[in-house]
Amino acid sequence: MKSYRKELWFNVPTRRAFINITSQVQECLHESGISEGLILVNAMHITASVFINDDESGLHYDYEVWLEKLAPHEPVSQYRHNVGEDNADAHLKRQVMGREVVVAVTDGQLDFGTWEQIFYGEFDGGRKKRVLVKIIGE
Repeated sequence: MKSYRKELWFNVPTRRAFINITSQVQECLHESGISEGLILVNAMHITASVFINDDESGLHYDYEVWLEKLAPHEPVSQYRHNVGEDNADAHLKRQVMGREVVVAVTDGQLDFGTWEQIFYGEFDGGRKKRVLVKIIGE
């Protein structure tokens, strides 16, 4: 069995964003030479997320509105975690959106359902963060 590891780095200038990273993950798969196996893609920071869904701007807008209703950023004083910080909402948003995804690899391709894409979700931007891509298989 072969193993491949790579870190993808992001520095999102805005507080929140959804970035389609499918092509970067596909490039990792190509580099790995693995044709059958599994890919783990996970955010290596507690205020960021990796998830799978449709790449549709209306859906991304709906996520933004829904997440802000669930865990509003302001007032920052509503969160105990925010003593000296202002990102408690980002931790909660990450918890809802998830830390990681696992995708099957079949015939050297990401084995997706219709419309599925991999996204990096940023909830407390403005600094460098990383995503781990780990691939195992043959």
